[in-house]
Amino acid sequence: MSQTLKAVLWMSGAIVSFTTMAVAGREVSLDLDTFEIMLYRSLIGVVIVSGLLAATGNLHQITRRHFGLHILRNLSHFGGQNLWFYAITAIPLAQVFALEFTSPLWVIVLSPLVLGERLTPSRALAAGLGFVGILVVARPSPDTLNAGILSAALAAIGFAGSAVFTRKLTRSETAACILFWLTVTQSVFGLLCAGADGDIALPAPQSWPWVALIAVAGLVAHFCLTTALGLAPAPVVMPIDFTRLPVVALVGMLLYGEALDPYVFLGAAIIFGANYYNILRETRPAPVVTGK
Repeated sequence: MSQTLKAVLWMSGAIVSFTTMAVAGREVSLDLDTFEIMLYRSLIGVVIVSGLLAATGNLHQITRRHFGLHILRNLSHFGGQNLWFYAITAIPLAQVFALEFTSPLWVIVLSPLVLGERLTPSRALAAGLGFVGILVVARPSPDTLNAGILSAALAAIGFAGSAVFTRKLTRSETAACILFWLTVTQSVFGLLCAGADGDIALPAPQSWPWVALIAVAGLVAHFCLTTALGLAPAPVVMPIDFTRLPVVALVGMLLYGEALDPYVFLGAAIIFGANYYNILRETRPAPVVTGK
């Protein structure tokens, strides 16, 4: 089995987990703000990850040799995730996910700066065409542009930063180490932000299962994503996530009565087409040069 195909299979697990997080995040949003959601999610994550590492004898995998890079990675993710949790309460789920799918475009832009990966013509073309898709989805105007759309668009940049820093970390760190520092640092970030007003709310009894589901789904999603990024380059892995859109659109329609906006699907199709073209170019076998 090729490394790219293995990455696709791991990303399938991430797709299911991220979709589950969206539903759980919306259900708990009436009880907790985004910082509180991130705080409790991360604290549960610390317990789960630490327990699993101790039980399997893998605590030795936790290192501090790239701690600064972990901080940058997790700050980027923390910002993106908070914006995402807000967006799923403010606009339809399909629109959130469609704008989130611009993350691969930002990965293409950031990869040369962070990873030293070459910005090829196909990647530049994908980024340009994908921007057209962004405009179709968001349809920016005084009447349509709102905080939810802006939050979803900015969340995509945060997730892209997280992806490229993850790719850099996978060159020397295990997925377990990356997940451990993800949960620990984001617990600290969540505590500082949630407690800034001196009032940290406890989840209501009916909200705890949703909070736990967010934590578990988030860990599974990040483990799958981290593993996939360790198997294939970020610009190849991230566009696979596009298959989430029809799934979440159906979930939004069935659970929340959200209409299926044709412009969202049109814009997402443009973004997908641009990135799929990039995938085909990235996975094309190199020409064999033979001598006479």
